[in-house]
Amino acid sequence: MKIRYYCRHCQRQVGELDAKHVDVSQLGLDLLNEEDHQQMVHMHANGDLNIRTICDSCKETLDQHPHYHELDFFIH
Repeated sequence: MKIRYYCRHCQRQVGELDAKHVDVSQLGLDLLNEEDHQQMVHMHANGDLNIRTICDSCKETLDQHPHYHELDFFIH
């Protein structure tokens, strides 16, 4: 099973884990509410997971321009 982390803003791959068995509590996914889980976690038929997160570059941009939080997308 591969677990891939992608930035929800720029779509860049942030990281990847390769594991046979992963406990969701190790990833913190058990802490997400249902709505966040649906928006952030996508499981493929082969068992791989894609997790939407935020990369350092986009976080820095949001920190410098807080009004961007109001936008659905700030990178086009």
